[in-house]
Amino acid sequence: MDFLKSGLKTVLGAPEPGQQPSGADTVERLVERVNNSTLLEDRRDACRALKAMSRKYRVEVGAQGMHTLQQCLELDRADNETINYCLDTLNNIMSPTQFEEEEENPNVPMNIGEQFTEMFIKNHQNIQLVLDLLDEYDFRVRFSAVQLLTSLLTNRTKDIQEIILVKPMGVSKMMDLLADTREVIRNETLLLLIKLTKGNANIQKIVAFENAFDRLFEIVSSEGYSDGGIIVEDCLLLMLNLLKNNSSNINFFKEGSFIQKMLPMFNTPDEEEVGWSPQKVSNVHCMLQIVRTLVSPSNSAQIISSCQKIMKNCGLLDSLCNILMASGVPADILTETINAVGEGVRGEAAAQRALGAVLAPSNPPRPAIVVLLMSMVNEKQPFSLRCAVLYCFQCYLYHNETSQASLVQTLLPSSTDVSSLTSGQLLCGGLFSSDVLSNWFSSVALMHALIDNNAQKEQLLRVLLATNIGSSPVSLLHQCTVLLQQSTKLQSKVALLMLLSQWMSNCPPAVSAFLRAPGAVGYLVTQTCSNEHDENEYLLQGMSAFLLAICIHFNDDSVDNYSKDSLKQLLVKRIGMETFSAKLSEVSRHEAYSRAAKHPQLKVKAASDILIDYEFCKLFKGLESVLIQSLTVVQTNGDTEEDTESLAQYKSLIRQQDARLHELLQQLAAETQRGHKLQAALTDATSENSRLKDENTLLKAQLSTAASIQPAPSVDANIQLEYQQKVSALTDEVNRLSAVNHAANEELARTKKDQDDLLELLADQDSKLNEYKMRLLSLGQPVEEDLPTEAEQSLA
Repeated sequence: MDFLKSGLKTVLGAPEPGQQPSGADTVERLVERVNNSTLLEDRRDACRALKAMSRKYRVEVGAQGMHTLQQCLELDRADNETINYCLDTLNNIMSPTQFEEEEENPNVPMNIGEQFTEMFIKNHQNIQLVLDLLDEYDFRVRFSAVQLLTSLLTNRTKDIQEIILVKPMGVSKMMDLLADTREVIRNETLLLLIKLTKGNANIQKIVAFENAFDRLFEIVSSEGYSDGGIIVEDCLLLMLNLLKNNSSNINFFKEGSFIQKMLPMFNTPDEEEVGWSPQKVSNVHCMLQIVRTLVSPSNSAQIISSCQKIMKNCGLLDSLCNILMASGVPADILTETINAVGEGVRGEAAAQRALGAVLAPSNPPRPAIVVLLMSMVNEKQPFSLRCAVLYCFQCYLYHNETSQASLVQTLLPSSTDVSSLTSGQLLCGGLFSSDVLSNWFSSVALMHALIDNNAQKEQLLRVLLATNIGSSPVSLLHQCTVLLQQSTKLQSKVALLMLLSQWMSNCPPAVSAFLRAPGAVGYLVTQTCSNEHDENEYLLQGMSAFLLAICIHFNDDSVDNYSKDSLKQLLVKRIGMETFSAKLSEVSRHEAYSRAAKHPQLKVKAASDILIDYEFCKLFKGLESVLIQSLTVVQTNGDTEEDTESLAQYKSLIRQQDARLHELLQQLAAETQRGHKLQAALTDATSENSRLKDENTLLKAQLSTAASIQPAPSVDANIQLEYQQKVSALTDEVNRLSAVNHAANEELARTKKDQDDLLELLADQDSKLNEYKMRLLSLGQPVEEDLPTEAEQSLA
């Protein structure tokens, strides 16, 4: 500290007796010395002093010295030491974190670094200056330039990405630093590139085609693959950024034979002796995420299939299966490996066969699939692990009739050895377990064996279960129906409804077997008619209505008491078509449905959140409109005079509503145009307001600096007065623009309210039109589609 004080004395000169200069005073004098000194040494010393003060007096240095520091970067380019001081000072000014020296100062805003960043990047040439400095080989300059770019990206990621994207060779300059032999610079560049590539597909492509994957694998190899340090993790995080949601880079990765280069990452010999360090866990976890990114179900089918084939052929799938069956593997790595194996075989028959042939190192050896299912139905296993096993098993069955048939076969009577536990037996045990999660997992797993496979649906009808000693065995479907009626747990009910819906859709024999079960139809009608007002109860009512509709639509009239027509009449009399349609629509409105429909993998935070499966969402979406259309076709023997009069009234009302709809649409269009104009005016005013606020901030800082300086000949009262006048004028202008903004905001709010009111009216009109249509349909009359069609097209 004494050295710093003596250095400041050298630069500024000793203060007059009895006077102690303030921080703002010192900063101002240093900035003035940088601006006015003709000797390079003096400017360098002043820059060094500014750097020393920039942590404690960040606001003062930033407000008064930012422009001067920018000029130094341009004019003193030949002096590396001065440039280094400038870069470090700017980095301190725009640091995204708070310094210890600032913690006691309540006047420093938490986001001050972001505010200064916004001012710095308004002139895009400033970014170009920093990018050009990456060409300097001097360690201090290059390292400080990388750190400054990292801080800028942290504060204003999207803005900096867009600026760098249009700068010539901007990305190339950064990529060249990965080849720097000085590891500190290389490592800092990795952090910079991770921030640069996040969420920007264009930059991701440029980085990938700058040989990023080659360079990253070279670093990973030199660092020792999965046994390496945090640098390996940084390289893998950068790879992940480049590949996630970027099909172009995935193709480039695949065609460049980089999948094969991942293999050494999963060579984990004798882990019981070596162990898994926390860093190794992180490294392998990152690599597993890369594997999953390549074969994610969100990719195109062509990309997934080709990546899966390469993984199987190069031995990567085998390495993953080895980790799956190894002992001593950490739980989170085992969970992610199970997920990765599942997506590695999903829909790829050869890979699915390979997984089915894997044996666990037990005595006697058991299929890996059976060992995994034992974990799934074991309530003592971690929840995330059980979810991963279900997903892997679903992937194993996906679009594979052979593996689906194999599972069902394990439930049928067989002459083979019955002493060994089978996958089917495990699922039946879980289905009838007292553990609710085992019920849900087992029901969903069985459901996936029946998807798009009517042959196995009929085969599963042959499965018989022994219930009590001496009693006749009952069918699996019959027992599921009994369980559905007896269960008191929400998750068990939902799981059984999903299983039965999948089983009975497109399978009349299964529908007939269900209809013969005592109380089955009565239960569905009672559930659908229930008036419980709870979100989950609404879901149960809707799923019951869905299963009841399946019983009607896929009914082959083989059960005398429950023919298709008699069930339709029962539905109309006991429930009513309007109520039935409303109940059915509740399924897709449920939050669990929306969450499950997004991705094949079950993604929930807690066990209590498990309700609906992805494949059930697909089934429901595909059948909902078909079932409603089927049920609304009601046979009539002719219209009465009263019916005819009602029809005429309905048609007249439809025409009136259609005319009103047109009128409302025209009003909405006019209000929308008006809203756009107001929004444009508001945007212009906001932009001008922001510019004036920046100028105001700088002038206020300069004024506070001038005011804090002790009275001395160097302070001119006129200058101070001029500052005050400028600040006052700018404050008045800012207040004026703020008032204009507030006028504009109120007008925009009124316009938006008018638009919302119009939209509510339109929705009401549309609802009434649909209601009239349904009434016409229920009376057996054709609906004149041309009446609402024109309005609907206008609305669209």
